[in-house]
Amino acid sequence: MRFVRIFALVLALSPLSVLAAEGTFSRGLSTAQEFFPIAVWLQSPNNAERYRAIGINTFVGLWQGPTKEQLDLLDRAGIRLICEQNSRSLRFKDRATIVGWMHGDEPDNAQSLGNDKGYGPPVSPATIVDSFHRIHNLDPDRPVMLNLGQGVAWDGWHGRGARTNHPEDYPRYVKGCDIASFDIYPGCHDNAEIAGKLWYVPLGVDRLRRWTEGRKDVWCCIETTRISNESRKATPGEMRSEVWMALIHGARGIIYFAHQFKPKFIEAGLLADEEMAREVGAVNRQIKELSPALNSPDVPRACRVASSQQNVPVHFAVKRAGGATYVFAVAMRPGATQATFTLADTADATVEVLGESRSIKAQGGTWNDRFKNYQVHLYRIGKH
Repeated sequence: MRFVRIFALVLALSPLSVLAAEGTFSRGLSTAQEFFPIAVWLQSPNNAERYRAIGINTFVGLWQGPTKEQLDLLDRAGIRLICEQNSRSLRFKDRATIVGWMHGDEPDNAQSLGNDKGYGPPVSPATIVDSFHRIHNLDPDRPVMLNLGQGVAWDGWHGRGARTNHPEDYPRYVKGCDIASFDIYPGCHDNAEIAGKLWYVPLGVDRLRRWTEGRKDVWCCIETTRISNESRKATPGEMRSEVWMALIHGARGIIYFAHQFKPKFIEAGLLADEEMAREVGAVNRQIKELSPALNSPDVPRACRVASSQQNVPVHFAVKRAGGATYVFAVAMRPGATQATFTLADTADATVEVLGESRSIKAQGGTWNDRFKNYQVHLYRIGKH
């Protein structure tokens, strides 16, 4: 995986959010309310137990696989797999371990011509759609994932070659998948236009949801290492903000990118960074606990928010599950602000701030809270 504008305050509550994803698949991922896809990209099944321990339930991609040994390791860890459909993988089509197929990574980027000949154009959308139909013809019981590059969020990404500044390609690309995913890594990005601007992550989610008309699940890749930037990497706090920005904007799955390439190659770079692995585990535990709410539809007009600083908007999503109302909120820019939340229900309430050992009194359904530097607050009102 290789490497604007202010959004409306209530973008996460758009009508697209209430549309169900297309398609159900008898051999696909679990559809239980208690399950939320939390994946890692292209990692060795030898580390499956270690990834399970920090909340990973899905692997996306395998090197030179799958093999029986790889699938057995994933089974023992209770982890499912989305992988390329090929002659090897089709031999294991009856194994429940495999829950989806994928195209080659980032076909929207310029493609290597090999032998130091440079790069040609991206794979065409028409080719992706044809491949999608071939994959489904061989196995209609599993969804097909398409992971796209940073051009999803950044029109000026030069890695698209001749198709740079052609976002109109993407509505055609996503016709070739059941799950649309993408990656952009602002925490360790080396271009000043993107570097440090975490909001490019939810921008890409918004665009994919729009391009799929809300009818296909959108997943999002999240950085956890310096990748190739020797001077900067995302902090654990920035990783957490990116995850919740994506979820609040409607992502239905998270994929962690775990490789480090410089100053030396570490395949499981996430696991090698104890601080990052600890925070990824904490975020994943929250996602698992909140999965019934995350898998529930957004509740339009249930809440509104006003930020005291116009240049630090606060975006949010409202969910209901288990008799409780949840408000998930994140500051979309660096800097500090005070947000005022007002529920449509004007009754007095106690607002529990999840994971922060505090609560807030909401008189008349209104409460205030402070946000700084892309901070996330998760609120629960009512029954626990």
